[in-house]
Amino acid sequence: MTLPPREVHFRPLGCGGSPAGPPTAAGQNPLHLTLVTETYAPEINGVAMTLGRLVDGLALRGHRLTVIRPRQRHESPRFSVTQRLACRQVRLPGIPLPGYPQLRLGLPAGRRLRQLWTLNRPDLVHVATEGPLGASAIATARRLGLPVTSSFHTNFDQYTRDYRLGWLHPLVAAWLRRVHNQTLRTFVPTRDLAQRLALAGYRNLRLLSRGVDTALFSPLRRDEELRARWGAGPDDPVVLHVGRLAAEKNYPLLFRAFDAFRAAEPRARLVLVGDGPLLSACQRQRPDAVFTGFYTGVNLARHYASGDVYLHGSTTETFGNVITEALASGLALGAYDYAAAHEFVRPEENGLLAAPGHEVAFLGQAARLGRDRALRSRLRLAAPASVATQSWDAVIDRFAADLAEASADFQDRRTAGSSLTTLHPQPSSSPP
Repeated sequence: MTLPPREVHFRPLGCGGSPAGPPTAAGQNPLHLTLVTETYAPEINGVAMTLGRLVDGLALRGHRLTVIRPRQRHESPRFSVTQRLACRQVRLPGIPLPGYPQLRLGLPAGRRLRQLWTLNRPDLVHVATEGPLGASAIATARRLGLPVTSSFHTNFDQYTRDYRLGWLHPLVAAWLRRVHNQTLRTFVPTRDLAQRLALAGYRNLRLLSRGVDTALFSPLRRDEELRARWGAGPDDPVVLHVGRLAAEKNYPLLFRAFDAFRAAEPRARLVLVGDGPLLSACQRQRPDAVFTGFYTGVNLARHYASGDVYLHGSTTETFGNVITEALASGLALGAYDYAAAHEFVRPEENGLLAAPGHEVAFLGQAARLGRDRALRSRLRLAAPASVATQSWDAVIDRFAADLAEASADFQDRRTAGSSLTTLHPQPSSSPP
C-alpha cells in the first residue's frame, strides 16, 4: 500500500530553515563564519537538518554566517548569492551524486573561494563535507591563512561496502583522514566515534553532539486518523522507519526484522517514511508496506508519534538523528548498539540493543518486541525521558564556544609569528 506524499513545508529562520532557541553566550564576540557543505536544505537528510539547526542557532547568537554549497536541481544554473537575515548563501556548480541523483556533489572551487575570501575575509571557515568542494575549501583557507575546522558527518568509507565498491575502502578512508587532519578541529557526534577515529589516525577531535526538539517530537502528536489511513486499528502495532531508501540503510535486514515481528503479532503494519534510489525496488519487494514519502516538521512528528515500534538495522550513521527523534516520540526501539543508540539507550529500560553486525540477535529482539506487548508499553513509556535534556541550545552553545576557541588559538599563534603549518596545531585526540 502506498500513500501519496503531502506537500513538504519548510520554516526558514536564518539560513537553515529550522527553528532554534534564543540567543545566548552573552559577552562572546560575534564571528563571521563560513560553512562549506555539499548538502543543505531543502535537501532532506540528517546532515542537512543538523547543519540547518547549527546555522540558525549561530545566527541567533549574533554570528554572521555565509553558507557555500552546490546548486540544487531546481535552482538557476547561474552563480547566485542569496541574503536572508544574518546569513547569506553562495551557490556554486555541482553534479548529481553517482547512483543518487537527488543529491549534488560540489566541484573544486579554489579560484572562486579565493575571490570571495579575499574580498570578504571570514574569521573562520568550517567544512562540513569532504567532497571536492570541501577539500578545495580547506586547501584555499590554509593558503590564505584562514583558520579552518571540519565535521565528520558521514562514514563514506563504509558506504563503499554497501555499494559493492569495497576495493575502494582503504583509498576513501585515507582520503577522509588526510582531509580532516589538515584542519584545526574535527567535530564528531559521539565519543565512541571519536575513539575509533583516533585509533585510525585522526587528530584534533572534538565532540559536537546532536540535539532533539522535544517540543516537536512528542507522544502527544499521535494521530489515530493517520493510523487509520495506514490500515492500523487502535490496538494494531505499527513498526515505523524514517530515512533515505538507500543501500546503506540495510533495508533487507529491516524487512526480515519486521517479518519476525509480524510472525509474533500478525496485525502489525510496516510504515516507511522517506524516499531515495531504492524506493521502486522496495515498493515491489514489500507491497504490504506503507510508503509515505518524505515529511518534515509537524507532519514528520505526527508520523513518528503514530507508530509504536522503531526498528533500525543500519550501522553506517555517525549519529542517527532518527534514533533520538523516535525516542522523543515514545517509540519502543530495537537497534544495534551503535552511534546514537549506544549513547542514549539503556538496554531493557528504554530500548533493546544487539551487538553491531549480529543479525540473529537483532532479529530476535524484533520478534521479542512483537510477542511481548507489556515490554513494548514499558519501553515506550520510558523513551521520551532518555532524551529530555538533549537540547539543541546546549549543543549549539558548545559548538559556538569551540569555534571561538579555535579562531582565538589560531590568531594567537599567528600574532606570535608561527609558520602556516604550526597554525594548525595537533592537540590531544580525545574530545574534552
